[in-house]
Amino acid sequence: MKWISRCIRYAVGVLWGWSAVSVAAPTVDFYVPQAPPLTMINQAEQHGIIGDIALEALTMAGYSANFLSLPWPRAQREVSTGKGLLIAPLTRTQSREDNFTWIAPLLTMDRTFFSLDRRVDSFDEARKAFRLIAVGIGTAQETRLREEGFPASQIYPLKIGDNPARMLLKGRVDAWFNGVPETRYIWKQISDRPLVMSRVLMTANIYLACSKDCDTQMVERLRTAFDRLEANGTPKRIEAGYLKDLPVW
Repeated sequence: MKWISRCIRYAVGVLWGWSAVSVAAPTVDFYVPQAPPLTMINQAEQHGIIGDIALEALTMAGYSANFLSLPWPRAQREVSTGKGLLIAPLTRTQSREDNFTWIAPLLTMDRTFFSLDRRVDSFDEARKAFRLIAVGIGTAQETRLREEGFPASQIYPLKIGDNPARMLLKGRVDAWFNGVPETRYIWKQISDRPLVMSRVLMTANIYLACSKDCDTQMVERLRTAFDRLEANGTPKRIEAGYLKDLPVW
């Protein structure tokens, strides 16, 4: 009888193990920069606006995320040439169009120039007014400046995060071309000095994207999940939570 009992317990244990394996959510590598408030690394339960929205969709679609943070140009190369890797926040530009599988737009973001003392209303004015412009390396903002004809000597690409803001505060650059919510969030952490915000000169959707070689079932599940989240107002609620009490110039 003891032998039978042990066999039964062993069989139950095996079945439980199989059950746990079968219900475990597949883990997907998810590449994000440290770019608060859009995406955050090592901030406890906070993953930023884009990070939180994406996690909600992943959970709803039956996946879990393994966050990876690499220099942004390298992260884009690895995801583009890899298989089934996720990346965000990524602006859908012409130069990137054929390198990724575009899953869904998560946020519409305005970009413009920020300086300590001067407002501009066009790229042409900025080209004349600012000797040196900080911009996140590998970003759509950097690409846009080059497309608008800014010479390399006028563009100062820096690691995404608070580096451009600190360079601006120290007077080592004349302006920072960046997204509005990111600038408002970062600047509040480093200075009480008001910034001069120029007219919005670039507006584009920010996407969750996948490698060019990406599982079609995962893509469709995530798109369905985002549609459901959009319908119940989750993205707007998450965005409002991160942007409350930020300075407006």
